[in-house]
Amino acid sequence: MRGTRGGAGCGHREGAGSQADDLLVLVADGDQRAFEELYAVVSGPLYGLVRRVVRDPAQSEEVAQEVLLELWRSAARFDPRRGSALSWILTLAHRRAVDRVRSARAAGEREQREALRAGEPAFDQVAEEVEAGLEREWVRRCLTRLTTLQRQSVTLAYYDGYTYREVAERLSLPLGTVKTRMRDGLTRLRQCLGGAA
Repeated sequence: MRGTRGGAGCGHREGAGSQADDLLVLVADGDQRAFEELYAVVSGPLYGLVRRVVRDPAQSEEVAQEVLLELWRSAARFDPRRGSALSWILTLAHRRAVDRVRSARAAGEREQREALRAGEPAFDQVAEEVEAGLEREWVRRCLTRLTTLQRQSVTLAYYDGYTYREVAERLSLPLGTVKTRMRDGLTRLRQCLGGAA
């Protein structure tokens, strides 16, 4: 995912905001296609904000994914009278990112205190790194099970933050084809990742 790109100007952001408002209402009713469209609209700005707070790319991807999952589960809590959907989503993302930073800082301080009490060196986080590495490896393995076009589309949208339309332009394909491949690819990826649980 890429949080900031030269092509995302103010007019584009405003259009994305009103589009997000409409889509979030549909997502609240359980509309999966609307969620996929919402994902395409907000994933870039969402990841960019999280990355600025969390800094670490892998952690930022995790937090962004958690926020997107929270959107699917709690879209009905959105109240359009209190502001735009994009603002609400970015507020959720900012809170989640700050929580992740505080949690990591508190864990590090706790480990240092315990290490000082025990007279031992602080835990070097090897276990956490191994676990994160295994999760990334599982995602990579699942991505290899997609077709080339599905993998390209999902990678451009999720990791680089492009919208469906931008993915279609980069791959020189009709928008409808990209949407279909993306939907099929996300379904297969979700099924594969479900096997990791």
